[in-house]
Amino acid sequence: MLRLSKLTDYAVVVMARLALDGAGPAGHVQTAPGLAGATGIAEPTVAKVLKMLGTAGLVEGVRGARGGYRLTRPLPSVPLSDVIVAVDGPIALTACVDGGVGSCEAEGVCAVRGRWDPVNDAIRRALSGITVADLAGPAHCPAIRATASLAPMFAE
Repeated sequence: MLRLSKLTDYAVVVMARLALDGAGPAGHVQTAPGLAGATGIAEPTVAKVLKMLGTAGLVEGVRGARGGYRLTRPLPSVPLSDVIVAVDGPIALTACVDGGVGSCEAEGVCAVRGRWDPVNDAIRRALSGITVADLAGPAHCPAIRATASLAPMFAE
């Protein structure tokens, strides 16, 4: 069974919460304790997730008395695959995907060696085609929320 880690799920939740205050230099910052309170995720876990997301360049920390964290770009431009790689590492179904060598004791006699690559590529493409905004929904993306609120005006 393919399953994402809890930390990846938490990372998406944290990013969705950060999106409520915008992204980039114009975005307001939120603290780890504030995010923990707003999301119901334990503060040490939020801090760990923020560190991983920061290392990957998905969030940035702002130092100082009014410091905290904010998104580096809007959620619609963040593919889910970026979050998964930031938290869980490279997306790979088996140890021998993408030419991995020496990680399987049966690689010398394996009849399917190298044949997992197309499956792995399809999964990567699918995860790259879904953004964090798609998961967060319009309530967590100010730009999407504004567009959605205008939709009834143009409906017939």
